[in-house]
Amino acid sequence: MSESLSSIFVGTLLANNFVLAMFLGLCPFLGVSARLNTALPMGAATTFVMVVASLCAFALNWLVTQFHMEFLRLISYIVIIASAVQLVEMFLKKNSPTLFRALGIYLPLITTNCAVLGVALFQTAREYNFLQALTFATAGGAGFTLALLLMAGLRERLNFSTVPKVVQGTALSLMLAGLLSLAFMGFAGLGAGE
Repeated sequence: MSESLSSIFVGTLLANNFVLAMFLGLCPFLGVSARLNTALPMGAATTFVMVVASLCAFALNWLVTQFHMEFLRLISYIVIIASAVQLVEMFLKKNSPTLFRALGIYLPLITTNCAVLGVALFQTAREYNFLQALTFATAGGAGFTLALLLMAGLRERLNFSTVPKVVQGTALSLMLAGLLSLAFMGFAGLGAGE
């Protein structure tokens, strides 16, 4: 049975959010979500890399299947992701050096973001067609961006609150991530089809 594009989009965005339901891509989620002005560009950059990686993985999967070289699939996906990240890095370094510096080490870490690799691997395993793969990658990136923005908004708001010393810093960030994850678990079953 083929999944509809809307169920793929809603399911990936909310119920199966890469960060808050599958716990993929936690390094940039915790590292870049301190401020909204870095969370949105990081989400956009990751979304771009996810879409490029997804489309290239779709074409590459067809190619390696035609030549019965499936053993090259994983390493090829990694090369595609690294190339897409290099494009984003060069673009930001040239057009927005302040944003490039603000994202710091987290920008090249998109290469090792397991959510990006997960998009390529999951769409291949689920045998999505071109439109389904594009929808899946777009929703995955939008979900990643949504998680970053929610976390950044909460963390910025907490900067103006009195927080007990025992939970300041990493402990508070992990508690917020856990609460967001619990909230997103409420979407379970959403987008599961008709």
